Amino acid sequence: MSAVEAIVLGVIQGLTEFLPISSSGHLEIGKAIFGNEIMGQESLFMTLVLHFGTALSTIVVFKKEIYEIIKGISYFKKNEHTLFSIKIIISMIPATIVGLFFQEQIETLFTKNMVLVGAMLLLTAVILFISDLTSDMKKKISFFNAFILGIVQSVAILPGISRSGSTIASAVLLGIDRKKATSFSFLMVLPLIFGSMAKIIFDMETVPQNINIINLTLGFIAAFLSGIFACKWMITFVKKSKLKYFSYYCLFIGGATMFYGLF
Repeated sequence: MSAVEAIVLGVIQGLTEFLPISSSGHLEIGKAIFGNEIMGQESLFMTLVLHFGTALSTIVVFKKEIYEIIKGISYFKKNEHTLFSIKIIISMIPATIVGLFFQEQIETLFTKNMVLVGAMLLLTAVILFISDLTSDMKKKISFFNAFILGIVQSVAILPGISRSGSTIASAVLLGIDRKKATSFSFLMVLPLIFGSMAKIIFDMETVPQNINIINLTLGFIAAFLSGIFACKWMITFVKKSKLKYFSYYCLFIGGATMFYGLF
């Protein structure tokens, strides 16, 4: 893997983790364009590093909120931050169940199935467009809504469905304040990212010997910096009710991907 490939992978991971255009879908498209062996034996370890980069960018952007949550929980009292953390845990349940019991079935979907990726990108486009048609409401996130968003997040495991896009759009459709919806969407995935990282470490018997530390570092930095940019920009963008512009992009990419897969 060259330095350019590492940087490109890092930027793709960083941007698409937060922008509502499906990181899994774009990575599958990338595999189809560059070939299966783009990362070779370094695949698992590189995935771990890139995920750590985006997780760290989330922590940096939401450091104040995360600090307040940890501080609130440490008092072992029923307060806003404790309730918020419980809602985060509730939202994790569906995706955790899917990841634990349906991993093999899920892995079969990530085999450069461009027709599936394209179809799911088109579905993402529809969800994003509809969410911008709804009037702004200021509801808080309830425990029930947290579970519903967790179900949406578990469905977004499918390549081509944007996790951030589907959860934010669904929250908006549920009447939740757009800023709160965005913050919850980005924070609810953080434990899952670290859980995924732990699983990758567990699955690896040893650290690959042919790892290029310089390229690995470049990929991490690219994912971290692009992740911070995408996360901050997305928060501002959603508040202005402009998810439909991402729907146009998903519509174009989804159509092109389906055409590529069919012909």
